[in-house]
Amino acid sequence: MSEASAGEAVLVERRGRVMVITLNRPEAMNAINGALSHGLMAAIRELDANDTLTAGVITGAGRAFCSGMDLKAFAAGEDIGPLTTFVREGSQKPLIAAIEGYALAGGCEIALTCDLLVASKGSKIGIREVKVGLFAAAGGVFRLPARVGYARAMEMAITGEPITAERAMECGMLSELTEAGGALDAAIGWAEKIAENAPLAVAASKTLVRAAALGYDEEELWKMQEPLSRKVFSSNDAKEGPRAFAEKRAPNWTGT
Repeated sequence: MSEASAGEAVLVERRGRVMVITLNRPEAMNAINGALSHGLMAAIRELDANDTLTAGVITGAGRAFCSGMDLKAFAAGEDIGPLTTFVREGSQKPLIAAIEGYALAGGCEIALTCDLLVASKGSKIGIREVKVGLFAAAGGVFRLPARVGYARAMEMAITGEPITAERAMECGMLSELTEAGGALDAAIGWAEKIAENAPLAVAASKTLVRAAALGYDEEELWKMQEPLSRKVFSSNDAKEGPRAFAEKRAPNWTGT
């Protein structure tokens, strides 16, 4: 059963060890206003705080993932501070974006904050801020190159033109390209694969892969890994994994 938050602008549903987070302003193509910003951040905090959850999926209700900033809300000075926190910090746990329709401007930046992206054929992904006198200041301009390459990222940033999901798949931006209407099920499938694994080990792996992608050198990565190794290798899950393997059964992860 879905649970509404921030005036129903964001819905949260649990599926086993996976949290499905739905941006729920379909009448506005899930444009970002204060309620959606607060609701999304609340959902991410809930995901991170719950040891029985391993991964999250972000999707959008209706015909768009997220069309970007609600310019009326922006002009009215609505508080979207929590969105800024989300795109800067993300989640401790893996996030998968399930894109149908449009992931534009801030919507693209929400997707880029996720670790894996799944999109349906014909969907459009892009940062269009230059067309309204702004630029993609929520991470889009510097995260895109790692996802689609320098040339494509520069084109997207300075022309404001989106790319199709098909082109995004060719560029290596997506983990999976689906038929229309199939992105959410595919994203949940990825999340369930992740959820089969030990939560602490998954979170540590995510942290280090992202740090390496951001350009940390090996010395910095080894230092970053030290506390993660102590936490993971001394955990109850580190004992449970070998025990379950020896007993030929599925492990019972606790995230501790």
